Amino acid sequence: MKVLDLWEKVPAVNGEVPVLEYYPAENRSTDATIVIFPGGGYGGRAPKEGDGYAVFLNSIGIDAFVCEYRVAPYRFPIPLLDARRAVRYVRYHAKEFGLDPDKIAVMGSSAGGHLAALVSTYKGKIAYEGADKLDDISPFPNATILCYPVIHHPDDECCHKGSYYNLTGDENAHKELSPDLLVDDDTPQAFIWHTSNDDGVSVINSYLYATALRKHKINHEVHIFPDGPHGLDIAAGMPHVAQWTGLLKNWLIDQKWL
Repeated sequence: MKVLDLWEKVPAVNGEVPVLEYYPAENRSTDATIVIFPGGGYGGRAPKEGDGYAVFLNSIGIDAFVCEYRVAPYRFPIPLLDARRAVRYVRYHAKEFGLDPDKIAVMGSSAGGHLAALVSTYKGKIAYEGADKLDDISPFPNATILCYPVIHHPDDECCHKGSYYNLTGDENAHKELSPDLLVDDDTPQAFIWHTSNDDGVSVINSYLYATALRKHKINHEVHIFPDGPHGLDIAAGMPHVAQWTGLLKNWLIDQKWL
């Protein structure tokens, strides 16, 4: 694993510096790659949802990048700034890595899934962009992989208020940060999985994002497993849920990314 600096001079830094961790596959079988955003409720970052996923992706021949984006007390737009920069960085340097700049997926779990979906759907300008020529590169991925994601915020039973509070500093509804409400005809294709009785982030979040994709005729694949707690990552010890990794591999093959 190699640690890469996202900026020479990091904007809006006050302590923690965001970095990108590069995990090259020993037996790479594709020029596609995946940028991973670990979950953690925008208050931390879960290692197994970062390096754990990278190791799995390496095992099937895919280079991976883990974005160690900033979390609370940093607020929006800082996490999105870091996430966009990560996609831009990989696309800008794609030829150096031997990668296709048009085969970049983002992947995230829980709040990291929210960030992955936000990178895929949020088109507004945000503060601190434009620091250098790298910011001229498109920050939008070509595919989105969501693992039990936080998605919807307008105040109802499926909202994960803790993640939105850490992201924004308040619990008021932020429709402009609800990815299901931002989906349009240009939103990237997606692979989504969740458990129906997730006790941390309601499965309704995944249903809402998938429904929005369907309304806009966006290619997507969804797997809802009947049982399993929140934060399963690879789902070791739960063979039925653990099938998601093989299903993801098959989806990538079907999209001709593997």
